[in-house]
Amino acid sequence: MQTTTSSASTSVPKTKWTYKDFTWALSLFGTAVGAGVLFLPIKAGAGGFWPLVILALIAAPMTWFAHKSLARFVLSSKNPDADITDTVEEHFGKTGANIITFAYFFAIYPIVLIYGVGITNTVDSFLINQMGMESIPRPLLSGVLIALMTAGVVFGKELMLKATSAMVYPLVFILLALSFYLIPEWNTSMMEVAPDWSAMPAVIWLAIPIIVFSFNHSPIISQFTKEQRRVHGDNAVAKTDMITGGAAMMLMSFVMFFVFSVVLSMSPEQLAQAKAENISVLSYLANVHESPLISLLGPLVAFAAITSSYFGHFLGAHEGLVGLIKSEKTSVKKAEKISLGFIVVTTWIIAIINPSILGMIETMGAPMIAAILFLMPVFAMYKVPAMAKYKTSTPVRLFTAACGIAAITSVIYGAL
Repeated sequence: MQTTTSSASTSVPKTKWTYKDFTWALSLFGTAVGAGVLFLPIKAGAGGFWPLVILALIAAPMTWFAHKSLARFVLSSKNPDADITDTVEEHFGKTGANIITFAYFFAIYPIVLIYGVGITNTVDSFLINQMGMESIPRPLLSGVLIALMTAGVVFGKELMLKATSAMVYPLVFILLALSFYLIPEWNTSMMEVAPDWSAMPAVIWLAIPIIVFSFNHSPIISQFTKEQRRVHGDNAVAKTDMITGGAAMMLMSFVMFFVFSVVLSMSPEQLAQAKAENISVLSYLANVHESPLISLLGPLVAFAAITSSYFGHFLGAHEGLVGLIKSEKTSVKKAEKISLGFIVVTTWIIAIINPSILGMIETMGAPMIAAILFLMPVFAMYKVPAMAKYKTSTPVRLFTAACGIAAITSVIYGAL
């Protein structure tokens, strides 16, 4: 029996790229490219140049293996229209589904809090450094920004979704243009920092959560997988493997080019300063560069990235919380109002407090994402009979599980 499952897991038929596959790869790519990318150079470059090279080499397989496994998990459901929650309920029962809904909410909700802090700091830095204005009191500034962004979601959901989809491609283009624009600024200061090889594993281990966060496109995997199953039937495994692989390579080449370009154009002291100021790397570059282009584009790109990410994650967090609190006594409408009020008020409070954005990504965002994206599908491959024919190879399973465990344990270590 074991031999059959093993051969089934490796005999995925070859399949060719089509234009539709390419547009799906772009959608997965666009979901991942958000505000996390703007903080990635600060954390990934903090350990020096050589740890960054190693992180770049493991980022693509990490991203591909995890998302490929999650897509295969969704495909393992008997119901062709099942999403992740339905599949969990089918394999692990109602309790399992409730646990995953809870975990998924706590994977998305902290990201909304992060964007509340990020948008406040981006606009505050822009007003002071580029506009030459006085700083607006933080409770007022954060309250107005969060209210405006939330109003956009609540009163114009369809319009906002179209706007955020449209923003992804100009955002990607501008980031790519900035990556090339910074090439003349490249210097050797990062390479001159002598690497401490004995500390290298710990540096890489502690940077894994920001990679998990920045390259995550799990929110769209359900819809993507359902569509592949509808169109391609039994060939859906080959298609999802191929498209998630393409998206991972695009992320690796594009995002890591941006990270290297930014890190090579800055000194270790500047990266530390950007972290201390709790602003995105683009806002920091706008403040230190004399170039009018970077001064204007940096904050605008940061604003666009944070706003577009806020909309999608707010909807996900709101939907998740409604699912958790609705019951026989609480109607859906009442649950929607309670969850809306809770998310807005807590986001505002956190934006006023202004905790470290990188700290929040590492301690709150990454562990839950890692549990759902890296560990759950691998666990299912060992425990769920329906997953037998969707098993990835043993080295892939072990690598995926190791990355998930590393993301969670590094957060626990950092907290201690």
